[in-house]
Amino acid sequence: MSESCSESSCSTCGVEGCSSRKAEDFRAPANAKSHIKHVIGIVSGKGGVGKSLVTSEIAVLLRKKGYKVGILDADITGPSIPKVFGVHGQAMGTEDGIIPFESKTGIKIMSVNLILDNEESPVIWRGPVIAGVVKQFWTEVVWGELDYLLVDMPPGTGDVPLTVFQSLPVNGIVVVTSPQELVGMIVKKAYNMAQMMNIPVLGLVQNMSYVSCPDCGKKIFIYGEGHGEETAKELNIPAYAALPIIPEIASLCDAGAIEDFDNTYMGDFIEKLQ
Repeated sequence: MSESCSESSCSTCGVEGCSSRKAEDFRAPANAKSHIKHVIGIVSGKGGVGKSLVTSEIAVLLRKKGYKVGILDADITGPSIPKVFGVHGQAMGTEDGIIPFESKTGIKIMSVNLILDNEESPVIWRGPVIAGVVKQFWTEVVWGELDYLLVDMPPGTGDVPLTVFQSLPVNGIVVVTSPQELVGMIVKKAYNMAQMMNIPVLGLVQNMSYVSCPDCGKKIFIYGEGHGEETAKELNIPAYAALPIIPEIASLCDAGAIEDFDNTYMGDFIEKLQ
């Protein structure tokens, strides 16, 4: 639709790229007991790049700096955040809303796994239902006072990212990628969607960038050296980090102990993200 499209018609036209649309027109009110300073979406153009892990690492680093942090797990059909933090059980509700779980260091977490009778049950829901649940995690969860709410989104540019961008006051996004050549195009799709929705891209994280030889420390680029840093510069993305493959992280995630990992790879990234 062209720029001459009227605002009234844009509200029902369904063309998300229309420049006359205003994202704030679709924003849902937060829970009355929630006071959140910054909402940051963690996105990826494709699956399998470690987006939930990066979300968890950012949350842990922000918490270590003394910030009050929460994670809204919007990856409804592939929720892994509770497992990574060792959080299990069913969330309880009060007259104020749903009470999120807290990790051992005080990171607040809400995920579909925390409202299912069995956390191993598959979520076989259609897109609009999934998007509705994500919206409920914003409007009905009592997040309390938070400096940062990280929204771990499913891969791609479908219903859930669109719902988050339109319904939540997103201050910016972090894009997670891997070194393969194909990913450059995928990153730009996520970047362009954010641009269309007038949401800043705050950072780019290239995960699985290399493995360090345990004997000599030499970097081994299993998937090639990648072009993450070049892409960040090309798109003027202010924060960039290249993360290695570390077997210890996998073990800690399996044990629900991601908060025990001493991340020395994202210090500069976190400083620029704040």
